[in-house]
Amino acid sequence: MSAAVEHLDERLQDGSELLEEIMPSAITLAMMLRQRTMASWMRTEFDGYGDLSSLPPYRRDVPGHIVARSPQYGWIPAPVDNRQKQEFGHRDMPEGVKSLEKTCLSCKKGTGNRIVFDKEEMAALQGQINLTAELAITMSRDSYCRLLRVIRSALYLWAQALMEAGIGGDHNSYSEDERKKVAHLDDPERFWRQALESNADLPIPDVREVGFFERVFGRAG
Repeated sequence: MSAAVEHLDERLQDGSELLEEIMPSAITLAMMLRQRTMASWMRTEFDGYGDLSSLPPYRRDVPGHIVARSPQYGWIPAPVDNRQKQEFGHRDMPEGVKSLEKTCLSCKKGTGNRIVFDKEEMAALQGQINLTAELAITMSRDSYCRLLRVIRSALYLWAQALMEAGIGGDHNSYSEDERKKVAHLDDPERFWRQALESNADLPIPDVREVGFFERVFGRAG
């Protein structure tokens, strides 16, 4: 597993590489540089957030579309007003990178992932709209892509900052001087905030679309 900064930087810009496959190398690099805060953030992003109160803002209140199950027509837009959309039409996204990426890969462009409301929330909304039908929220593929892009962009900005500070080349370890030189970069919030501000301007690919045969038979290779 190569932990070279340049190689990490290249992989992050390669649309054929999944973030799930890249992050173990990024975590290894962070540990080699003794950047424990960065490594901890990466591991949590990779595995998912068990504590919802610790979710960063880019994972909170992601908007979706409220739908209702019709016996005749299947899932259709629910008859909700703007206030109900504000109250119920969003969800937190604590899932790990592998799960988020898998959802993205299983959705075609313009579609999404439907998540049924929990019983209490569904009952509250059913009461407000006087409807007994099952209710769910559809999160668009674009929402998953945007979240993954923030994480990937933050890693890219971190790798760029390491290279600008002179960390490069193939290494099995780093000297104490090298680690001290980049100690100030052990700050994931700095990089995900930068990613949120400049996300669209970075050379970071979105999650690729999977073709029909790949969805049916699995990834090639």
